[in-house]
Amino acid sequence: MTHISVKVDGTTYEDDVEPRLLLTHYLRDRLGLTGTPIGCDTSNCGACTVELDGTAVKSCTVLAVQADGCEVTTIQGLAHDGEWTALQRAFHERHALQCGYCTPGMIMAARDLLREHPHPTPDEVRHGLEGNLCRCTGYQNIVRAVLDVSEEEEVTA
Repeated sequence: MTHISVKVDGTTYEDDVEPRLLLTHYLRDRLGLTGTPIGCDTSNCGACTVELDGTAVKSCTVLAVQADGCEVTTIQGLAHDGEWTALQRAFHERHALQCGYCTPGMIMAARDLLREHPHPTPDEVRHGLEGNLCRCTGYQNIVRAVLDVSEEEEVTA
């Protein structure tokens, strides 16, 4: 067992974990943060995307011990006092989801994209989200939702 200290969605957790425990399983099974889905466990789908020290990562490719001393933000840590972020609202308003399975990862990846490119073109959005798969929407409304947020004066995804 390895001792870790990790801040998740603003709360610090101290735990002893198996060195091979994936971050996605730590978040879901240990902390009960089931908003981060397990999609493929092979990093192909991006459904498990979270932020690790402000950068989007697929949590099925990160060991929990690698998050020691880091800050993790999950989809559940975005809304404050019941208020969705602009990106969450845009996904809802643009119907950028159907089954919802990919949505947490899409939103987390889109946040990362907008930090790097606050005003992307449609092609840049598609390229920026190409590591996240959706089987339901055809992506068009996802792209529109991201572009809606990028058109706001100050991007606060």
